[in-house]
Amino acid sequence: MPRRTVTLLASSLVLIALLLVALLAPTPYAEMSPGPTVNTLGTYGGAKVIQITGRQTYPTTGHLNMTTVRVTGADYHMNLVESVLGWLRHDDKVVEHDTLYPKGQTAEQADQQNAEEFSQSQDSAKVAALEELKIPVQSRVIVAAVVKGGAAEGVLHAGDVVKSVDGHTVSAADQVATFVTKHQPGQPVTFTVVRAADTKKKNPPTHQVTITTRTSDDTGPKRAVVGIQAGVEHLFPFTIDIRLADVGGPSAGMMFALGIIDELTPGSLTGGQFVAGTGTIDDNGNVGPIGGISLKTIGARDKGAKFFLTPADNCEEAAKDVPGGLTLVKVKTLDDAMAALKDIRAGHLSALPSCTK
Repeated sequence: MPRRTVTLLASSLVLIALLLVALLAPTPYAEMSPGPTVNTLGTYGGAKVIQITGRQTYPTTGHLNMTTVRVTGADYHMNLVESVLGWLRHDDKVVEHDTLYPKGQTAEQADQQNAEEFSQSQDSAKVAALEELKIPVQSRVIVAAVVKGGAAEGVLHAGDVVKSVDGHTVSAADQVATFVTKHQPGQPVTFTVVRAADTKKKNPPTHQVTITTRTSDDTGPKRAVVGIQAGVEHLFPFTIDIRLADVGGPSAGMMFALGIIDELTPGSLTGGQFVAGTGTIDDNGNVGPIGGISLKTIGARDKGAKFFLTPADNCEEAAKDVPGGLTLVKVKTLDDAMAALKDIRAGHLSALPSCTK
């Protein structure tokens, strides 16, 4: 074989190899696509999504579907071929990997964060739903977490109920830090607590524990700390279980709240209509924005939804590309969502607040 032919062949093989490496090498991108939608009034995996015991419930009809987005894993980086194909597909979205998974966050940490946000969203959904129905919900301040190596380690424990700090009764989680930071680092602070193991007793004993404060080591002004994170635990008058595996994040909060309300009230919130939606919710019923709104509307439409309850702060983005046959309904609060469902039941569709670009 002539030397020139050998050279050309070798060069071609090298070029092909370089192209393959360029195409298959990992890129700094991740992919989002429409995920499953689940009827909060129905079943998933063979079990009811919302299970209520200790309170009368009522039959429901129609759909109140929560929506999800499917994303590539934290440890996975798309190659160039996958990235290009993702950009070309209308129903998928290619984003920078760090947008979904901040640098330094492991897959386990991402899963843990999503699980915690999902759990918190369920708790807030229950509170908001019962408040909407004027059903009282009691709460108490607890030790949510103890910092490893902190001053409180071995003295306070997660789940302990904080009754007072230095004799000052606490009714909100942020009051704990307020009372602690009145001290100078190195000064003692006294907590009155009910131990987590005693909280189910009829008249649980209280204990006083004194902790020597330390200096904060985070950014900002130095202050006294004891190394705990305070939180709020709600005490519900009956049991509400939300069972939905393999879902994370806070975005289903509003739809869970609506599902709970529908279960606890006669009649049907939807009037038999197929309604989907998304949005975070806080204890006061405020609906917050979420990510991947355009993918969630596609998933809802493909499942059969006719109406989509959309957080007000997501409306502009969602209105840029509305799937055919889907009506976007703008909501800021749980009250807004309830009013919209009333109009949907009555067929007053022109009264629905719509999303605009």
